[in-house]
Amino acid sequence: MERTADIAGPQITFLERDDMGPLSLGNFRKNNFSAPWRVDGVKISNITLKWSKPITHARQEIPKAKEGKSSDGYAQWNDSPSLVARRQLREKRREKHAADLVKKDDEAIVKLENVDVEHSKAVDSAVLGKYNLWRKEIENENVDTTVRLMRDQMIMAMVYSSIAKMKNNLVMYQGLQYQLKESQRSLGEATFDAALPHSAREKIKAMGQVLSKAKEQLYDCKLVTGKLRAMLQTADEKVRGLKKQSTFLSQTAAKTIPNAIHCLSMRLTIDYYLLPPEKRKFPKSENLEKPDFYHYALFSDNVLAASVVVNSTIMNAKDPSKHVFHLVTDKLNFGAMNMWFLLNPPGKATIHVENVDEFKWLNSSYCPVLRQLESATMKEFYFKAGHPTKLSSGASNLKYRNPKYLSMLNHLRFYLPEVYPKLDRILFLDDDIVVQKDLTGLWSVDLHGKVNGAVETCGESFHRFDKYLNFSNLHIARNFNPNACGWAYGMNFFDLKVWKKKDITGIYHKWQNMNEGRTLWKLGTLPPGLITFYGLTHPLNKSWHVLGLGYSPSVDRKEIQNAAVIHYNGNMKPWLDISMAKYRSYWTKYVKYDHPYLRNCKFSERR
Repeated sequence: MERTADIAGPQITFLERDDMGPLSLGNFRKNNFSAPWRVDGVKISNITLKWSKPITHARQEIPKAKEGKSSDGYAQWNDSPSLVARRQLREKRREKHAADLVKKDDEAIVKLENVDVEHSKAVDSAVLGKYNLWRKEIENENVDTTVRLMRDQMIMAMVYSSIAKMKNNLVMYQGLQYQLKESQRSLGEATFDAALPHSAREKIKAMGQVLSKAKEQLYDCKLVTGKLRAMLQTADEKVRGLKKQSTFLSQTAAKTIPNAIHCLSMRLTIDYYLLPPEKRKFPKSENLEKPDFYHYALFSDNVLAASVVVNSTIMNAKDPSKHVFHLVTDKLNFGAMNMWFLLNPPGKATIHVENVDEFKWLNSSYCPVLRQLESATMKEFYFKAGHPTKLSSGASNLKYRNPKYLSMLNHLRFYLPEVYPKLDRILFLDDDIVVQKDLTGLWSVDLHGKVNGAVETCGESFHRFDKYLNFSNLHIARNFNPNACGWAYGMNFFDLKVWKKKDITGIYHKWQNMNEGRTLWKLGTLPPGLITFYGLTHPLNKSWHVLGLGYSPSVDRKEIQNAAVIHYNGNMKPWLDISMAKYRSYWTKYVKYDHPYLRNCKFSERR
């Protein structure tokens, strides 16, 4: 834009900012401008005065310096030397300011580039490859573009058919319903385009034509929005219902004994009681109380799981002859457990099986948890009140209704000195673990006067005491730190001499009595374990015990391979059909699938 005005003779041209075109710091680099913009003449604020003919185009070249003008393009003025000096000083300041802006601009660009580079490093290139714009869609075997298009069409068809029915437009309603059924038949169970029939394209085209007519006749923004919102709410409720069903079914599967394991236990039990009494005894019973041997405590009602624990420990031991396994089971599985290890002795190691129901000292007058388990309120909790009768209901707190909490085998870990009064140290193992390395190094670990050696499980914000205990209860809040680190049951090294000295079982009884109404913690053994061994647990190196193989699909493979013990804690036990296939081989490698008993009960490595 150009304007002219006469001011006392000479013609002055006003060049506004818009006439100069786009301005950027790049112009300074190319043209070496010394101000926000520069033209020949005298600069006054953002308006340039040129003592010449009017400029006819804003983009014409700036004339070179001529006679009567200074080398910098300004007209020669008959000013005093002081004015000239001040003008030159101002010009230098402008040039310095422009240079600073250019420098800052370069620094900002470099900083942004560095941020982008770091961000790109954090992105998995394998993931990028899948969504690369230059990658041909046909290279992806699971392209679902057409499937998603059909689903979108079906959603809109349901919306418009509902509106058509509401407005008594039966012709459009019937047409939409027909195309909806055709699309549903064509789509079927397909989740990617390759699974669609050849007729899918024609169905999409036909549906598109009907939807186009429906939009012309029925479209109403408020109605369409309302219908979509109602469909979204219905879908959300359906998802919540399916989640409840999933929780219920997974909990049911977790506490169900597979037919093959039940078959194994029954067959072994029958054969055990057919044996003459003199053949029911294990050899090397003199090793059961030797203090310089490596003693293990294993409490289980699962024959196959117990066999994996024993087999994996022996196979990875440097000197199996000094290892002693103390097994305790219930009366239902006592015969089966004995028969299995009589038929499959653990090499040079020593093994002994006991029946928990024969521990006469373990009664309700001595053991608070046994008294509570026999109470009417506990039976009400398990078998009547709130017990789910439908798949979609009762999903909350289902894990606390697992039968394992009713078994004293689960609580026997708090009575180790009573079960093994002549032992000084013992390594407790759960039956859902696999041993991958020699464990004798644990007997040389200094517990620094603590009772329990265990691997801590807490990170920056999870698996701390406040996850397991009710800190709204004053007894808990006054005695424990909510941020204290939790630790894992499953592989625990216990100093039984210190245990007796500090009366650990008495501490456990005290807190268990206080929790009769389940106001301090829910059911289970970890919360009372955290309380009982509070301040008395020595953290072991994490490589001794890696957890999560029964619930987490993201356990690092290197951690698993380097671990001395891996733990399938969670619902997805390796002997169940719901186990994760990626972790199953670590467990199945210690199962003898060619064993006659396993073949007869139809055990299979692949499920």
